[in-house]
Amino acid sequence: MNPDMAFILDVAAAWFSEKDNLQTGGHDPTEAGFVLQQLELSIGKAVDPYFRFDGNLVFSQFGVEIEEAYATTLVLPHRLQVRAGQFLTRFGRGNATHPHSWDFVDQPFAIGRVFGGEGNRGLGVEASWLLPTSWYAELVASATDASGESTARSFFGANDLPVESPLDVQATIALKQFADISANWSLLGGVSFATGPNGTGHDNRTDVWGVDAFLKYRPITEASTTQVTLQTEWLLRRRQVPHALLSDISGYAQATWRFAKRWGAGARYEYGSTSTAIDGVGSDDLDPAWTKGRARYSGALTFWATEFSRMRWQVSVDRPAWLAQPIFASFVALEVVVGAHGAHKF
Repeated sequence: MNPDMAFILDVAAAWFSEKDNLQTGGHDPTEAGFVLQQLELSIGKAVDPYFRFDGNLVFSQFGVEIEEAYATTLVLPHRLQVRAGQFLTRFGRGNATHPHSWDFVDQPFAIGRVFGGEGNRGLGVEASWLLPTSWYAELVASATDASGESTARSFFGANDLPVESPLDVQATIALKQFADISANWSLLGGVSFATGPNGTGHDNRTDVWGVDAFLKYRPITEASTTQVTLQTEWLLRRRQVPHALLSDISGYAQATWRFAKRWGAGARYEYGSTSTAIDGVGSDDLDPAWTKGRARYSGALTFWATEFSRMRWQVSVDRPAWLAQPIFASFVALEVVVGAHGAHKF
């Protein structure tokens, strides 16, 4: 009955050309100097033939946080599965991942801008159905309590308004599809939608649409350590605010190349548009300074000592058009894993 347990430590040293560096991720380095991004305790085990338990506790210099803790069914018929508890919603590709599975030291600012620094999560229930298709296709739907600025920023979380009706929860639906293009090439794509009331009032709602794609090349037909991935994700958000309907687009595109057994490189482009009033006249209360577009360019070099440790060097140039000068940043990060930690999802 002993659960599988693992500790994952992420630490970094950071430098920024500007004190106000516009980082949006809760685990991002946000100040120059040494940073404890997180110490995560990952726990998982089958409870009995009917349920599995998974949990992730995050330790920081200021306390302990329950990032995820949920039970998942194991024996439902008709390719159905349900989980309940606190979990990261499966909106898009990047939201449901933890820092130790990121390809870069910091989180894409699209996730923090739309959902919050910790990624979109909450207490609730989720159902998934493996569709009866000749390829892998999964339909996911969840209802979660949209509370907390760091996890439901575009919804109730911005002001922590009370839930007064079933319509006050956040609803998320996603379609995940996977296909083997060949023995060496794989493709995953998805579409997602989230809706719920926002912090400007119970009658005002936020809708977020998302599309994502992930292409992977790994030559398993020959003796090679080469691995190439292309990943992109884009979010369209529409928020009702008093006297206006606001719209903005955020997203990223990235490529990684593992060119040797222990070495890899990556590049990432990010973009966020300004919030535009589609109907009426209003301003974005969440990001009032975001009056023009923003682009950020990042490059990373990774060294894996083993599969249990890696070191990364990352540089970035952030160009918010509303600032006179770009923001330069550099990170050196170390990650180590000890214990029994399951494989990450594709």
